[in-house]
Amino acid sequence: MEIFKRVPKFNFMAKRNLAIAFSITIILVGFISILLHGGLRYGIDFAGGTLVQLKFINPPVIEDIREGLKKIGLGESTIQEFGSKNHILIRVERSEEKLEEMGTKIKSSLIDKFNVDSIIVERVEMVGPKVGKDLQEKAILSIVYAIIGIVIYISWRFEFQYAIAAIIALIHDVLVTMGAFSLADKEFTLVIVAAFLTIIGYSLNDTIVVFDRIRENMRRKGKTLLVDVINTSINQTLSRTILTSGTTLLVVVALFFLGG
Repeated sequence: MEIFKRVPKFNFMAKRNLAIAFSITIILVGFISILLHGGLRYGIDFAGGTLVQLKFINPPVIEDIREGLKKIGLGESTIQEFGSKNHILIRVERSEEKLEEMGTKIKSSLIDKFNVDSIIVERVEMVGPKVGKDLQEKAILSIVYAIIGIVIYISWRFEFQYAIAAIIALIHDVLVTMGAFSLADKEFTLVIVAAFLTIIGYSLNDTIVVFDRIRENMRRKGKTLLVDVINTSINQTLSRTILTSGTTLLVVVALFFLGG
């Protein structure tokens, strides 16, 4: 399947300096945002805290739950649906309460809004600060190990200079996404780490395809300039890039609007 009937002739490389300047600006804005926020906003997985899962007989209104939690000083907790509208996850950043007491306390705070018999405390879990720190280290190591593995693979498959180019591209994607999370003040959790690894995988997949085409074109380039070879290679793989990224985007949009 091809989007373009003929190979397009977009001059991508002519805009490379503008693109580099734009990328550096976005990364710097992200770094400034992270510094102003005092770092990323870690979720319970990393910062430690308590997670309470409730089951309601009838689907509750999130705002009613938040109003009830304000009475016990937990109004800023993260509240979200889990699997279905009847199941609610409440994430409390820090608490000195015992696990059983926390579940009971939250349930009692919702009596004014809901029938006490319609609420079931299904589980209460706690992540301590030490465990959170250990998870932080392992999350960072997982990304570092992935990048090291990529360097080894591309160096073997192509050349070391290709590996350096690929790693710069991957680090760019990670830094831009991290900056976006800071600007949006979103929580950074283990699920987000998995998303970062997915981004690395998708980015690398497209990079390998373009590199393959560059290598093929380099063999028969003759007196053609390297810039023109890269331009030609990107144009030749453009249909495939748009199709792959476009179908992935459709899935992500569906999950964003229809996911729990």
